[in-house]
Amino acid sequence: MRSLLCVLALFVGVASLEFDATDAKNRPVSKVITLLKDMLKQLEKEAAEDEEIYDKLACWCETNDKEKTKSIADAEAKIEDLTTKIEELTALSARLNTEIKNLESEVAKNQEALDKATAIREKQLAEFNAEEKDLLESISALKAAVTVLSKHQGGAFLQMPHSHLLGVATTMQHELQKHAPLLQGIISPSQRRAVASFIQAPQDYFDAKPTFKQSYAPQSGEIFGILTQMLETFQGNLAQSQKEENENQKAYEDLKAAKEAEIAAGQEQIDKKTGELADTDEKNAQAKEDIEDTKKSLSADEEFLMMLKEKCAMTDKEWEERQKTRQLEMEAVSKALAVLSGDDAHDLFTRTFNPAFVQESTKNTLRREQAAKLLSEVAKRLNSPRLSTLAYRVRLDAFTRVKKAIDDMIAQLTKEKEDEIKHKDFCVDEFNKNELQTEKKEREKKDLIAKIEDLEMTIKALADAIAKLKSEIAEMQVQMKRAGEDREKENKEFQTTVADQRATQKLLKAALTVLQDFYGKKAAFMQQHKQEPAGPPPPPGFEAYKKNAASGGVMDMISQIISDAKAMEAEAIRSEEDAQKAYEDFVKETNASIETKSKEIINKSAEKAKAEDELVETKKAKEAVMLELEQLSNYNAELHQSCDFVMKNFDVRQTARDEEIEALKQAKAILSGAKFEEFLQGA
Repeated sequence: MRSLLCVLALFVGVASLEFDATDAKNRPVSKVITLLKDMLKQLEKEAAEDEEIYDKLACWCETNDKEKTKSIADAEAKIEDLTTKIEELTALSARLNTEIKNLESEVAKNQEALDKATAIREKQLAEFNAEEKDLLESISALKAAVTVLSKHQGGAFLQMPHSHLLGVATTMQHELQKHAPLLQGIISPSQRRAVASFIQAPQDYFDAKPTFKQSYAPQSGEIFGILTQMLETFQGNLAQSQKEENENQKAYEDLKAAKEAEIAAGQEQIDKKTGELADTDEKNAQAKEDIEDTKKSLSADEEFLMMLKEKCAMTDKEWEERQKTRQLEMEAVSKALAVLSGDDAHDLFTRTFNPAFVQESTKNTLRREQAAKLLSEVAKRLNSPRLSTLAYRVRLDAFTRVKKAIDDMIAQLTKEKEDEIKHKDFCVDEFNKNELQTEKKEREKKDLIAKIEDLEMTIKALADAIAKLKSEIAEMQVQMKRAGEDREKENKEFQTTVADQRATQKLLKAALTVLQDFYGKKAAFMQQHKQEPAGPPPPPGFEAYKKNAASGGVMDMISQIISDAKAMEAEAIRSEEDAQKAYEDFVKETNASIETKSKEIINKSAEKAKAEDELVETKKAKEAVMLELEQLSNYNAELHQSCDFVMKNFDVRQTARDEEIEALKQAKAILSGAKFEEFLQGA
C-alpha cells in the first residue's frame, strides 16, 4: 500500500471488491481506475484513524509528563526536607546522649558524696556511742561514789567501812586517769593533791580520834565536792556530746535529703531524656527509611519520564513521517487517476483493448481466469485480502509478473508462519517464567510478612521485659533504701539498749560490791579480844555484832538482776549481729540481683536494637519484593496484550496460512500450464 511503483499497491484493502468477468475482459483500465479511487478512499480513512491514535498518544504523553514532573518535584522537595530532618534528629540524638552521660556522671558524683557522708556519719555515730557509753559508765560510777559518801557525810563518816572508802578511791583514781584531758583545768592542783592523798590511804586520810573532828569535816567535804564536780563535768560533757550528735545527725539528714533529692531529680531527667532519645532514634530511623523509599520512587519516576519523553518524541517523529508518506502516496494515486482518466488515455485504451486483440489472447485469458478463480475461492473461504488482490492481479498482469508476485507472497507467508511460531514459543516460555517468578516472589512476600510479624512481637516482648526489669530494679533500690533506714534505726535502739544494760550492770555491781565487802566478811574488829591495859577493867562492851538477816536475799536479787541484764545484753548483741548479717546479706543479694537485671537489660536492649535493625531490613526487602511483584504483574499484562490473540488463534492462523500457500502454489502451477480440472478433483 506504500509504493505506487509496485503496480500502485494493488495488494491492500480489496478483499470486498467483486468484479464481473466480462467487464474485466472488455474494460480492464476502468477497473484499475475504480481500484485507484478505492485506494484513495482507504488512504483517507487510514489518515483519520492515524490522527485519532495520535491524539490519544499525545494526551497520554501530556498527562503523564505533567504527573511525573510534579511527582519528581515533590519527591525532591521531600528528600530535601527529610535530609534536613535527619540532620536535626542526628544532632538532637548526639546532644541527648551527651546530656544523659553528664546527668549520669552528676548522679554518680552525688551518690558518691552521699556514700562518703554516710560513712562519716556512721563513724561519728560509732565514736559518739563509744564516748557516750564511757561517760555513762563514768557518771554511773561517780553517782554511786557520791551516794556512798553522801550517806556517811559528817560524823557518820567515821563509821564507813574500809572497803567503801577503797571503792570510792579506786573510782576516783580510775576516772582521773581515764578522763585526764577532760578534767584538765577543772581539778585544781591542790584538789589533785588531796585526791592523791585520799587514794594512797583512804582510811588513814581521816583521823578517827575525836580531837580531830574539827579537821575531818573540811577534808571529807573536799573529797565529796571533787566527786560532785567531776560528776557535773561528765554530765555537762555528755550533754554537750549529745547536743553535737543531734546537730550532726540533723546536718547529715539535711545533706542526705538534699542529695537524694538531687539524685532523684537527676534520675528523673535521665529517664526523661532516655525516652526522648528513644523517640528521636526511632524518628530518625523512620526518616532514613522514608528517604530511601522516596529516592527509589524518584529514580523510578525519572526513569519512566525519560522513557515517556523518548517514546513521545518517537511518536511525534513517526506521526510526521506517516503524514508525509501518506500525503505523497495520495498525491501519486491522484496523479495516476488523472493520467488514466484523461480523454487521450480513454481513446488510447479503446484502440488498445479491441475485439481482435481479445481473440488472439483468449487462450491466455482462460488460464488467467482459472488461476484467478482458484485464488478467489480460497480467498473467500479464508477471508484473505491478499489472495483477493492477487486473484485480481492475475486477471490483469502478465504471467511473469504474476508468478513473481506469487513467489513473493509464498515467501512472505512462510516467513510470517515462522515468525508466528517463534512468537508463540516466546510467549509460552515467558508466561511460564513469569508464573514461576511470581510464585517465588509471593512465597518470599509471605515469608517476609511472617518474619515482620515475628520481629514486631519479639520487639514488643523485649520492650515489655526491659520495662519490667527497670521497674523491678527501682523497687529493689527502694526496698534496699528502706532496709538501710530500718537498720540504722535498729542500730540506734541497740546502742541505747546495750548502754542502758551496761550502766545498770555497773551500778548494780558497785552496790553488790559494797554489800559484799560489808556482809561478806566477819566483823573481826568487833569480836577481837583486845589486850587489857594495866589498870582497872573497863565497863562492859558491845554485844556480838550480827548481820542483817535480809542482806543475803538482797545480794542474791542483785546478782540475779545482773545476770538477767547480762543475758539481755548478750541477747541484744546476738540480735544486732543477726540483724546486721541479715541486712548485709540482703544488700549483697539485692545488689547482685540489680547487677544481674542490669546485665539482662543491656542484653535485651542489644537484642531489641538488633531486632529493630532486622525489622527495618525485612521491611525494605518486603518493599523490594512488592516492587518486583508489581513489575512481574505489569510484564504479565504486557505479555497478555502481545500474546493472547496469537496463542488463541495460533492453530487457525497457521492452517489458514498453509491453505493460502497451497492455493498460491496451485495458481502458479495453473499459470505454468497445469490443468485446472486436476486441482478441482484433488480438492
